[in-house]
Amino acid sequence: MTESHYAPRPGDFDPLDAAPQAQTVCRPPLSRVQATWQRFRRNRSALISLGLILALLLFTLAGPWFWPVDPARQDLEQISRPPTLGKVALLVADDRPWHGSTAEPPPALPDATALPAPTGLTILEPATTRSVRLRWEPVAGAAGYAIYRSERPPADRADLGLPLGETWSGNEVGYEDRLQLEDRSYYYSVVTSDGFDESAAFAVVEVAVAQGITLADARSRGLVGPDAAIGDRVRLEAHPLGTDYLGRDLLARLIHGARVSLFIGLAAPLLFVLLGTLYGGLAGYMGGRIDRAMMRVVDFVIALPFLLFMILFKIAFGIGPGESGVLPMLVALVLLSWPSSARLVRGQVLQLRHEPYVQAARLQGAGAPYLIRSHMLPNILGVILVDLTFAIPSAIFIEAFLSFIGMGVVPPTPSWGSLCNEGMNTMLTHPHELFFPACLISTTVLAFNLLGDGLRDALDVRLTEGT
Repeated sequence: MTESHYAPRPGDFDPLDAAPQAQTVCRPPLSRVQATWQRFRRNRSALISLGLILALLLFTLAGPWFWPVDPARQDLEQISRPPTLGKVALLVADDRPWHGSTAEPPPALPDATALPAPTGLTILEPATTRSVRLRWEPVAGAAGYAIYRSERPPADRADLGLPLGETWSGNEVGYEDRLQLEDRSYYYSVVTSDGFDESAAFAVVEVAVAQGITLADARSRGLVGPDAAIGDRVRLEAHPLGTDYLGRDLLARLIHGARVSLFIGLAAPLLFVLLGTLYGGLAGYMGGRIDRAMMRVVDFVIALPFLLFMILFKIAFGIGPGESGVLPMLVALVLLSWPSSARLVRGQVLQLRHEPYVQAARLQGAGAPYLIRSHMLPNILGVILVDLTFAIPSAIFIEAFLSFIGMGVVPPTPSWGSLCNEGMNTMLTHPHELFFPACLISTTVLAFNLLGDGLRDALDVRLTEGT
Protein backbone atom coordinates (compact mmCIF):
# COMPACT_ATOMS: atom_id res chain seq x y z
CA MET A 1 0.00 0.00 0.00
CA THR A 2 1.38 3.29 -1.06
CA GLU A 3 1.21 6.22 1.26
CA SER A 4 0.23 9.54 -0.23
CA HIS A 5 1.62 12.67 1.26
CA TYR A 6 -0.36 15.84 0.74
CA ALA A 7 1.26 19.15 1.37
CA PRO A 8 -1.31 21.77 2.30
CA ARG A 9 -1.13 24.97 0.40
CA PRO A 10 -1.59 28.42 1.85
CA GLY A 11 -5.10 29.00 0.41
CA ASP A 12 -6.63 25.66 1.36
CA PHE A 13 -7.99 26.85 4.69
CA ASP A 14 -9.23 30.27 3.66
CA PRO A 15 -13.00 30.85 4.25
CA LEU A 16 -15.24 30.44 1.21
CA ASP A 17 -17.04 33.48 -0.14
CA ALA A 18 -20.77 33.18 0.43
CA ALA A 19 -22.19 33.73 -3.03
CA PRO A 20 -25.64 35.35 -3.06
CA GLN A 21 -27.02 32.72 -5.43
CA ALA A 22 -25.85 29.97 -3.13
CA GLN A 23 -27.90 31.21 -0.21
CA THR A 24 -31.01 29.15 0.46
CA VAL A 25 -34.10 31.09 1.54
CA CYS A 26 -36.20 28.95 3.86
CA ARG A 27 -39.93 29.89 3.94
CA PRO A 28 -41.51 29.46 7.33
CA PRO A 29 -44.11 26.67 7.37
CA LEU A 30 -47.68 27.74 6.74
CA SER A 31 -50.25 27.42 9.45
CA ARG A 32 -53.30 25.27 8.91
CA VAL A 33 -55.49 28.30 8.28
CA GLN A 34 -53.03 29.77 5.76
CA ALA A 35 -52.71 26.47 3.91
CA THR A 36 -56.49 26.09 3.82
CA TRP A 37 -56.91 29.61 2.45
CA GLN A 38 -54.33 28.96 -0.28
CA ARG A 39 -56.18 25.83 -1.37
CA PHE A 40 -59.51 27.65 -1.21
CA ARG A 41 -58.25 30.50 -3.43
CA ARG A 42 -57.49 28.06 -6.22
CA ASN A 43 -61.20 27.21 -6.47
CA ARG A 44 -62.55 30.04 -8.61
CA SER A 45 -66.21 29.01 -8.30
CA ALA A 46 -65.93 28.96 -4.51
CA LEU A 47 -64.39 32.43 -4.50
CA ILE A 48 -67.16 33.77 -6.71
CA SER A 49 -69.79 32.17 -4.49
CA LEU A 50 -68.19 33.74 -1.41
CA GLY A 51 -68.36 37.14 -3.10
CA LEU A 52 -72.04 36.55 -3.95
CA ILE A 53 -72.84 35.66 -0.35
CA LEU A 54 -71.08 38.77 0.95
CA ALA A 55 -72.96 40.89 -1.60
CA LEU A 56 -76.20 39.26 -0.52
CA LEU A 57 -75.52 40.05 3.14
CA LEU A 58 -74.73 43.64 2.19
CA PHE A 59 -77.96 43.75 0.16
CA THR A 60 -79.90 42.51 3.19
CA LEU A 61 -78.30 44.58 5.95
CA ALA A 62 -77.51 47.85 4.18
CA GLY A 63 -80.31 47.74 1.62
CA PRO A 64 -82.88 49.68 3.71
CA TRP A 65 -80.41 52.57 4.08
CA PHE A 66 -79.71 52.76 0.35
CA TRP A 67 -83.34 52.14 -0.66
CA PRO A 68 -85.56 53.56 2.13
CA VAL A 69 -88.89 52.66 0.53
CA ASP A 70 -91.75 51.30 2.61
CA PRO A 71 -92.37 47.75 1.32
CA ALA A 72 -96.05 47.96 2.36
CA ARG A 73 -96.88 51.27 0.62
CA GLN A 74 -99.27 50.75 -2.25
CA ASP A 75 -99.35 52.82 -5.42
CA LEU A 76 -102.53 51.82 -7.19
CA GLU A 77 -101.50 53.88 -10.19
CA GLN A 78 -98.52 51.58 -10.83
CA ILE A 79 -99.84 48.06 -10.39
CA SER A 80 -97.67 45.25 -11.77
CA ARG A 81 -95.41 47.66 -13.61
CA PRO A 82 -92.15 46.39 -15.14
CA PRO A 83 -88.80 47.79 -13.97
CA THR A 84 -88.56 51.54 -14.48
CA LEU A 85 -86.38 54.43 -13.33
CA GLY A 86 -89.33 56.76 -12.83
CA LYS A 87 -92.11 57.68 -15.21
CA VAL A 88 -93.32 61.16 -16.04
CA ALA A 89 -96.94 61.69 -14.98
CA LEU A 90 -99.48 64.38 -15.73
CA LEU A 91 -100.99 66.24 -12.78
CA VAL A 92 -104.78 65.95 -12.90
CA ALA A 93 -107.61 67.14 -10.71
CA ASP A 94 -108.83 65.09 -7.81
CA ASP A 95 -111.24 62.30 -8.60
CA ARG A 96 -114.81 63.42 -8.91
CA PRO A 97 -117.97 61.51 -9.80
CA TRP A 98 -119.07 61.57 -13.43
CA HIS A 99 -122.67 60.85 -14.31
CA GLY A 100 -122.04 60.28 -17.98
CA SER A 101 -123.39 62.09 -21.00
CA THR A 102 -126.93 62.01 -22.33
CA ALA A 103 -128.57 63.02 -25.61
CA GLU A 104 -131.95 62.56 -27.23
CA PRO A 105 -131.76 59.88 -29.92
CA PRO A 106 -133.33 60.51 -33.33
CA PRO A 107 -136.59 58.72 -34.14
CA ALA A 108 -136.23 55.07 -35.05
CA LEU A 109 -136.63 54.02 -38.64
CA PRO A 110 -139.58 51.61 -39.00
CA ASP A 111 -137.87 49.51 -41.69
CA ALA A 112 -134.50 49.18 -39.94
CA THR A 113 -133.31 45.57 -39.92
CA ALA A 114 -129.98 46.18 -38.14
CA LEU A 115 -128.80 48.86 -35.80
CA PRO A 116 -125.82 50.87 -37.10
CA ALA A 117 -122.64 51.57 -35.19
CA PRO A 118 -122.47 54.78 -33.14
CA THR A 119 -120.82 57.75 -34.75
CA GLY A 120 -118.67 60.50 -33.26
CA LEU A 121 -116.90 58.23 -30.78
CA THR A 122 -114.30 60.36 -29.01
CA ILE A 123 -112.85 61.23 -25.60
CA LEU A 124 -114.10 64.17 -23.57
CA GLU A 125 -110.84 65.14 -21.86
CA PRO A 126 -107.18 64.01 -21.84
CA ALA A 127 -107.03 60.29 -21.10
CA THR A 128 -104.85 59.33 -18.15
CA THR A 129 -104.41 56.27 -16.01
CA ARG A 130 -106.91 57.83 -13.61
CA SER A 131 -109.82 57.67 -16.06
CA VAL A 132 -110.83 57.61 -19.72
CA ARG A 133 -114.17 59.27 -20.54
CA LEU A 134 -115.84 58.38 -23.82
CA ARG A 135 -118.78 59.96 -25.69
CA TRP A 136 -120.59 59.12 -28.91
CA GLU A 137 -123.67 60.19 -30.85
CA PRO A 138 -126.98 58.45 -30.13
CA VAL A 139 -128.32 55.83 -32.53
CA ALA A 140 -131.95 55.70 -33.57
CA GLY A 141 -133.78 52.75 -32.03
CA ALA A 142 -130.97 51.89 -29.58
CA ALA A 143 -131.91 50.63 -26.14
CA GLY A 144 -128.33 50.75 -24.84
CA TYR A 145 -124.68 50.42 -25.73
CA ALA A 146 -121.93 47.92 -24.86
CA ILE A 147 -118.36 49.13 -24.36
CA TYR A 148 -115.26 47.00 -24.98
CA ARG A 149 -111.52 47.59 -24.58
CA SER A 150 -108.65 45.90 -26.41
CA GLU A 151 -104.89 46.33 -26.59
CA ARG A 152 -104.82 45.78 -30.37
CA PRO A 153 -107.07 46.87 -33.24
CA PRO A 154 -110.13 44.57 -33.37
CA ALA A 155 -110.37 42.53 -36.55
CA ASP A 156 -114.08 41.62 -36.31
CA ARG A 157 -117.04 41.53 -33.96
CA ALA A 158 -115.57 38.58 -31.99
CA ASP A 159 -112.26 40.41 -31.42
CA LEU A 160 -113.41 43.44 -29.44
CA GLY A 161 -111.51 42.48 -26.26
CA LEU A 162 -112.52 43.00 -22.65
CA PRO A 163 -116.20 43.89 -22.01
CA LEU A 164 -116.19 46.91 -19.71
CA GLY A 165 -119.90 47.56 -19.21
CA GLU A 166 -123.19 48.65 -20.68
CA THR A 167 -125.50 51.64 -20.72
CA TRP A 168 -129.17 50.96 -20.08
CA SER A 169 -130.86 53.57 -22.22
CA GLY A 170 -130.51 54.86 -25.74
CA ASN A 171 -129.88 58.42 -24.63
CA GLU A 172 -126.99 57.52 -22.31
CA VAL A 173 -124.07 58.12 -24.63
CA GLY A 174 -121.08 58.32 -22.30
CA TYR A 175 -118.88 55.93 -20.31
CA GLU A 176 -115.96 56.30 -17.90
CA ASP A 177 -113.26 53.61 -17.77
CA ARG A 178 -111.23 53.32 -14.55
CA LEU A 179 -110.30 49.61 -14.72
CA GLN A 180 -106.54 49.04 -14.23
CA LEU A 181 -105.41 51.52 -16.85
CA GLU A 182 -101.79 51.62 -17.96
CA ASP A 183 -99.89 54.23 -19.91
CA ARG A 184 -100.33 52.69 -23.33
CA SER A 185 -102.71 52.78 -26.29
CA TYR A 186 -106.11 51.13 -26.02
CA TYR A 187 -108.80 50.51 -28.62
CA TYR A 188 -112.30 51.21 -27.34
CA SER A 189 -115.27 49.75 -29.19
CA VAL A 190 -118.93 50.69 -28.75
CA VAL A 191 -121.70 48.37 -29.96
CA THR A 192 -125.37 49.32 -30.24
CA SER A 193 -127.92 47.10 -28.48
CA ASP A 194 -131.69 46.80 -28.84
CA GLY A 195 -132.06 45.60 -25.27
CA PHE A 196 -131.68 41.91 -26.13
CA ASP A 197 -129.01 41.48 -28.81
CA GLU A 198 -126.06 43.51 -29.91
CA SER A 199 -125.52 44.84 -33.38
CA ALA A 200 -122.92 43.39 -35.71
CA ALA A 201 -121.54 46.86 -36.41
CA PHE A 202 -119.27 48.66 -33.97
CA ALA A 203 -117.33 51.92 -33.67
CA VAL A 204 -113.65 51.97 -32.68
CA VAL A 205 -111.42 54.73 -31.37
CA GLU A 206 -107.75 54.54 -30.41
CA VAL A 207 -106.89 56.28 -27.14
CA ALA A 208 -103.34 56.99 -25.98
CA VAL A 209 -103.47 56.86 -22.18
CA ALA A 210 -100.89 58.94 -20.31
CA GLN A 211 -99.62 58.30 -16.79
CA GLY A 212 -101.58 60.51 -14.40
CA ILE A 213 -101.52 61.41 -10.74
CA THR A 214 -103.80 63.70 -8.77
CA LEU A 215 -102.40 66.92 -7.41
CA ALA A 216 -103.30 66.02 -3.83
CA ASP A 217 -101.62 62.61 -4.11
CA ALA A 218 -98.46 64.14 -5.60
CA ARG A 219 -98.24 66.66 -2.75
CA SER A 220 -98.78 63.99 -0.08
CA ARG A 221 -95.93 61.93 -1.56
CA GLY A 222 -93.61 64.95 -1.75
CA LEU A 223 -93.30 64.86 -5.53
CA VAL A 224 -94.24 68.49 -6.15
CA GLY A 225 -94.00 71.82 -4.39
CA PRO A 226 -96.80 74.15 -3.29
CA ASP A 227 -96.74 76.05 -6.60
CA ALA A 228 -97.57 73.01 -8.76
CA ALA A 229 -100.71 73.21 -10.86
CA ILE A 230 -102.95 70.86 -12.79
CA GLY A 231 -101.48 70.12 -16.20
CA ASP A 232 -97.85 70.13 -15.01
CA ARG A 233 -95.69 67.08 -15.38
CA VAL A 234 -93.90 65.35 -12.52
CA ARG A 235 -91.54 62.39 -12.31
CA LEU A 236 -92.83 59.50 -10.20
CA GLU A 237 -90.75 57.30 -7.91
CA ALA A 238 -88.37 54.85 -9.54
CA HIS A 239 -88.99 51.12 -9.30
CA PRO A 240 -85.78 49.41 -10.49
CA LEU A 241 -87.34 45.93 -10.19
CA GLY A 242 -90.93 46.93 -10.90
CA THR A 243 -94.02 46.69 -8.70
CA ASP A 244 -96.28 43.84 -7.63
CA TYR A 245 -100.00 43.31 -8.08
CA LEU A 246 -100.77 45.91 -5.38
CA GLY A 247 -98.35 48.55 -6.63
CA ARG A 248 -95.73 47.87 -3.94
CA ASP A 249 -92.06 48.35 -4.77
CA LEU A 250 -90.58 44.93 -5.52
CA LEU A 251 -86.99 45.89 -4.64
CA ALA A 252 -88.03 47.03 -1.15
CA ARG A 253 -90.03 43.83 -0.63
CA LEU A 254 -87.08 41.70 -1.76
CA ILE A 255 -84.75 43.50 0.68
CA HIS A 256 -87.10 43.05 3.63
CA GLY A 257 -88.00 39.55 2.50
CA ALA A 258 -84.32 38.63 2.49
CA ARG A 259 -84.21 39.36 6.21
CA VAL A 260 -86.92 36.81 6.89
CA SER A 261 -85.57 34.18 4.49
CA LEU A 262 -81.95 34.54 5.63
CA PHE A 263 -82.96 34.64 9.29
CA ILE A 264 -84.57 31.23 8.86
CA GLY A 265 -81.77 30.07 6.55
CA LEU A 266 -78.98 31.04 8.98
CA ALA A 267 -80.48 30.76 12.45
CA ALA A 268 -82.06 27.33 12.00
CA PRO A 269 -78.91 25.63 10.58
CA LEU A 270 -76.71 27.17 13.28
CA LEU A 271 -78.99 25.77 15.97
CA PHE A 272 -79.63 22.29 14.60
CA VAL A 273 -76.02 21.77 13.47
CA LEU A 274 -74.86 22.75 16.98
CA LEU A 275 -77.41 20.40 18.53
CA GLY A 276 -76.46 17.58 16.19
CA THR A 277 -72.75 18.15 16.83
CA LEU A 278 -73.16 17.92 20.61
CA TYR A 279 -75.43 14.88 20.41
CA GLY A 280 -73.39 13.01 17.80
CA GLY A 281 -70.07 13.87 19.44
CA LEU A 282 -71.28 12.56 22.80
CA ALA A 283 -72.62 9.37 21.25
CA GLY A 284 -69.41 8.72 19.32
CA TYR A 285 -67.16 9.47 22.29
CA MET A 286 -69.11 7.29 24.73
CA GLY A 287 -69.53 4.37 22.33
CA GLY A 288 -70.96 0.99 23.27
CA ARG A 289 -74.53 0.67 24.50
CA ILE A 290 -74.91 4.38 25.06
CA ASP A 291 -73.99 5.04 21.45
CA ARG A 292 -76.45 2.44 20.15
CA ALA A 293 -79.27 3.78 22.33
CA MET A 294 -78.66 7.36 21.27
CA MET A 295 -78.61 6.35 17.60
CA ARG A 296 -82.03 4.71 17.95
CA VAL A 297 -83.36 8.11 19.02
CA VAL A 298 -81.82 9.58 15.87
CA ASP A 299 -83.56 6.96 13.74
CA PHE A 300 -86.87 7.79 15.42
CA VAL A 301 -86.54 11.53 14.76
CA ILE A 302 -85.65 10.93 11.12
CA ALA A 303 -88.88 8.97 10.66
CA LEU A 304 -91.06 11.91 11.85
CA PRO A 305 -92.98 13.70 9.03
CA PHE A 306 -91.88 17.32 8.82
CA LEU A 307 -95.08 18.82 7.37
CA LEU A 308 -97.27 17.13 9.97
CA PHE A 309 -95.20 18.50 12.83
CA MET A 310 -95.11 21.91 11.15
CA ILE A 311 -98.91 21.96 11.28
CA LEU A 312 -98.91 20.78 14.91
CA PHE A 313 -96.41 23.46 15.92
CA LYS A 314 -98.54 26.15 14.24
CA ILE A 315 -101.54 24.98 16.24
CA ALA A 316 -99.51 24.78 19.45
CA PHE A 317 -98.20 28.33 19.00
CA GLY A 318 -101.67 29.65 18.24
CA ILE A 319 -100.91 30.64 14.64
CA GLY A 320 -104.21 30.92 12.83
CA PRO A 321 -104.97 30.89 9.08
CA GLY A 322 -103.45 33.84 7.26
CA GLU A 323 -100.80 34.47 9.97
CA SER A 324 -97.06 34.09 9.48
CA GLY A 325 -95.56 31.07 11.21
CA VAL A 326 -91.89 32.07 11.44
CA LEU A 327 -91.42 30.77 15.00
CA PRO A 328 -93.11 27.39 14.40
CA MET A 329 -91.04 26.97 11.24
CA LEU A 330 -87.83 27.69 13.15
CA VAL A 331 -88.73 25.27 15.95
CA ALA A 332 -89.70 22.53 13.48
CA LEU A 333 -86.45 22.90 11.55
CA VAL A 334 -84.32 22.77 14.70
CA LEU A 335 -86.10 19.81 16.29
CA LEU A 336 -86.35 17.67 13.16
CA SER A 337 -83.20 18.51 11.14
CA TRP A 338 -80.37 17.76 13.60
CA PRO A 339 -80.06 13.95 13.06
CA SER A 340 -78.04 14.29 9.83
CA SER A 341 -75.41 16.41 11.61
CA ALA A 342 -75.41 14.01 14.57
CA ARG A 343 -74.71 11.02 12.33
CA LEU A 344 -71.93 12.82 10.50
CA VAL A 345 -70.15 13.97 13.66
CA ARG A 346 -70.61 10.59 15.35
CA GLY A 347 -68.86 8.84 12.47
CA GLN A 348 -65.94 11.25 12.62
CA VAL A 349 -65.56 10.90 16.39
CA LEU A 350 -65.71 7.10 16.21
CA GLN A 351 -62.89 7.19 13.67
CA LEU A 352 -60.78 9.60 15.75
CA ARG A 353 -61.11 7.48 18.91
CA HIS A 354 -58.90 4.80 17.37
CA GLU A 355 -56.23 7.08 15.96
CA PRO A 356 -52.73 6.40 17.36
CA TYR A 357 -52.18 9.93 18.64
CA VAL A 358 -55.45 9.78 20.61
CA GLN A 359 -54.50 6.44 22.13
CA ALA A 360 -51.05 7.80 23.01
CA ALA A 361 -52.61 10.79 24.73
CA ARG A 362 -54.83 8.50 26.78
CA LEU A 363 -51.88 6.39 27.84
CA GLN A 364 -50.16 9.54 29.06
CA GLY A 365 -53.16 10.29 31.28
CA ALA A 366 -55.06 12.84 29.16
CA GLY A 367 -58.64 13.30 30.25
CA ALA A 368 -61.80 13.74 28.21
CA PRO A 369 -61.75 17.58 28.21
CA TYR A 370 -58.19 17.61 26.83
CA LEU A 371 -58.93 14.98 24.18
CA ILE A 372 -62.04 16.79 23.00
CA ARG A 373 -60.40 20.23 23.00
CA SER A 374 -57.05 19.28 21.49
CA HIS A 375 -57.79 16.32 19.21
CA MET A 376 -61.47 15.78 18.55
CA LEU A 377 -62.75 19.30 17.95
CA PRO A 378 -59.92 20.54 15.66
CA ASN A 379 -60.28 17.47 13.44
CA ILE A 380 -64.06 17.61 13.06
CA LEU A 381 -64.31 21.40 12.79
CA GLY A 382 -63.90 21.30 9.04
CA VAL A 383 -66.62 18.67 8.71
CA ILE A 384 -68.98 20.78 10.85
CA LEU A 385 -68.27 23.88 8.79
CA VAL A 386 -68.94 22.08 5.51
CA ASP A 387 -72.12 20.55 6.92
CA LEU A 388 -73.27 24.01 7.96
CA THR A 389 -72.71 25.48 4.50
CA PHE A 390 -74.80 22.70 2.98
CA ALA A 391 -77.53 23.04 5.62
CA ILE A 392 -78.06 26.77 4.99
CA PRO A 393 -79.34 26.43 1.38
CA SER A 394 -81.52 23.51 2.44
CA ALA A 395 -83.15 25.65 5.15
CA ILE A 396 -83.63 28.55 2.70
CA PHE A 397 -85.32 26.23 0.23
CA ILE A 398 -87.56 24.74 2.94
CA GLU A 399 -88.64 28.23 4.02
CA ALA A 400 -89.37 29.19 0.42
CA PHE A 401 -91.36 25.99 -0.13
CA LEU A 402 -93.43 26.38 3.04
CA SER A 403 -94.13 30.04 2.29
CA PHE A 404 -95.02 29.10 -1.28
CA ILE A 405 -97.72 26.68 -0.13
CA GLY A 406 -98.97 29.12 2.52
CA MET A 407 -97.64 27.37 5.64
CA GLY A 408 -94.71 29.67 6.36
CA VAL A 409 -94.55 33.41 5.89
CA VAL A 410 -97.80 34.79 4.47
CA PRO A 411 -98.68 38.26 3.13
CA PRO A 412 -98.33 41.08 3.92
CA THR A 413 -95.03 39.96 5.54
CA PRO A 414 -92.58 39.60 2.64
CA SER A 415 -90.27 36.66 2.14
CA TRP A 416 -88.77 35.19 -0.99
CA GLY A 417 -91.09 32.20 -0.87
CA SER A 418 -94.25 34.26 -0.36
CA LEU A 419 -93.16 36.63 -3.16
CA CYS A 420 -92.83 33.63 -5.49
CA ASN A 421 -96.30 32.52 -4.43
CA GLU A 422 -97.70 35.95 -5.30
CA GLY A 423 -95.78 36.07 -8.57
CA MET A 424 -97.28 32.76 -9.74
CA ASN A 425 -100.66 34.45 -10.20
CA THR A 426 -99.25 36.93 -12.74
CA MET A 427 -96.48 34.78 -14.21
CA LEU A 428 -97.76 34.93 -17.80
CA THR A 429 -98.65 38.63 -17.90
CA HIS A 430 -96.03 40.12 -15.55
CA PRO A 431 -93.13 37.62 -15.26
CA HIS A 432 -90.86 40.02 -13.34
CA GLU A 433 -92.91 39.44 -10.15
CA LEU A 434 -91.83 35.79 -10.13
CA PHE A 435 -88.45 36.07 -11.83
CA PHE A 436 -86.64 38.28 -9.31
CA PRO A 437 -87.50 36.38 -6.06
CA ALA A 438 -86.95 33.03 -7.78
CA CYS A 439 -83.60 34.27 -9.11
CA LEU A 440 -82.49 35.34 -5.61
CA ILE A 441 -83.47 31.97 -4.13
CA SER A 442 -81.65 30.06 -6.86
CA THR A 443 -78.54 32.25 -6.66
CA THR A 444 -78.33 31.98 -2.87
CA VAL A 445 -78.79 28.21 -2.82
CA LEU A 446 -76.22 27.74 -5.61
CA ALA A 447 -73.70 30.07 -3.92
CA PHE A 448 -73.86 28.24 -0.59
CA ASN A 449 -73.57 24.85 -2.30
CA LEU A 450 -70.50 25.94 -4.27
CA LEU A 451 -69.02 27.44 -1.11
CA GLY A 452 -69.57 24.15 0.69
CA ASP A 453 -67.82 22.26 -2.11
CA GLY A 454 -64.88 24.67 -1.98
CA LEU A 455 -64.55 24.41 1.79
CA ARG A 456 -64.70 20.63 1.66
CA ASP A 457 -61.88 20.51 -0.87
CA ALA A 458 -59.82 23.13 0.99
CA LEU A 459 -60.14 21.48 4.40
CA ASP A 460 -59.32 17.99 3.13
CA VAL A 461 -55.61 17.99 2.24
CA ARG A 462 -55.99 14.60 0.55
CA LEU A 463 -58.12 16.12 -2.22
CA THR A 464 -55.56 18.75 -3.23
CA GLU A 465 -51.86 18.98 -3.83
CA GLY A 466 -49.70 20.23 -1.03
CA THR A 467 -48.91 23.89 -0.84
